[in-house]
Amino acid sequence: MTLHPEVTDRLRSAGLEPDATERVVRGALDEDFRYGPDVTSEATAAPAARGTAGVVARQPGVLAGLPVALAVLDAAGVPPDAAEPLRADGDRIGAGCEVLRISAPLREMLGAERTMLNFLTHLSGIATSTRAWADAVAGTGAAVRDTRKTTPGLRELEKYAVRCGGGINHRMGLGDAALVKDNHLTAAGGIAAAIAAVRAAAPGVPLEVECDSLAQVREALAAGAGLILLDNMGLDDLRAAVALARDHPPVRLEASGGLRLDKARTGAETGIDFIAVGALTHSSPALDLGLDMRS
Repeated sequence: MTLHPEVTDRLRSAGLEPDATERVVRGALDEDFRYGPDVTSEATAAPAARGTAGVVARQPGVLAGLPVALAVLDAAGVPPDAAEPLRADGDRIGAGCEVLRISAPLREMLGAERTMLNFLTHLSGIATSTRAWADAVAGTGAAVRDTRKTTPGLRELEKYAVRCGGGINHRMGLGDAALVKDNHLTAAGGIAAAIAAVRAAAPGVPLEVECDSLAQVREALAAGAGLILLDNMGLDDLRAAVALARDHPPVRLEASGGLRLDKARTGAETGIDFIAVGALTHSSPALDLGLDMRS
């Protein structure tokens, strides 16, 4: 680990693993510098030149990724005391809001600009979309969860952005929770057999079973499933599944597929516990932020 301790502390406070974040950040910077130095910045900025700039939102949204931005700057040679966060991750921000101010050597700052903004705009876009879903179901008792439909190499960061937007994380990988899906059911020979096999192999791991019909829901409940994923079910079937689960407390239900943002509240009001939204990480548009020179 070569990041400054102040930066690693900020990453840990955000729930991000510093070594993993540094690998991602340095890999991103390497993409820009693999062909040589920043010829544009070296040609236009004197070696000792310094400047002040602000990262400014061009549109309203929810901020996410400031600790990652600081890691980018640090890895690019901008010291931590040269960057001052003006807002916090999870904040709602308006167009024109300055979220980070940087006073640093121009060459290093300009060389880090695009990589820093790539992380900030992408993660803030995820947080903004997540907040829209979380707001849509507020007060219903249902929570918004993400999936593993993440950008390869960016899962920890993208799931962090989901948390910044008011969502909660499902599983981070294949080993921290079990999700029995249709192919697993085929491999095991049915729902009861699959549940028994997973519990025998990994008794302490949380277990969820995907069901695409009410008949499968009944079978999963009979087999003792504690969490059931209701896949692509309509509102009537969601309500029916909730009614079935009432006789098997404390079973929790998660809806996945078929729900749009404008219908999210209606779905949540059926009584389900979670709404899984893969689009949070695989389809959220970036939030427009830019670096504006102040001097």
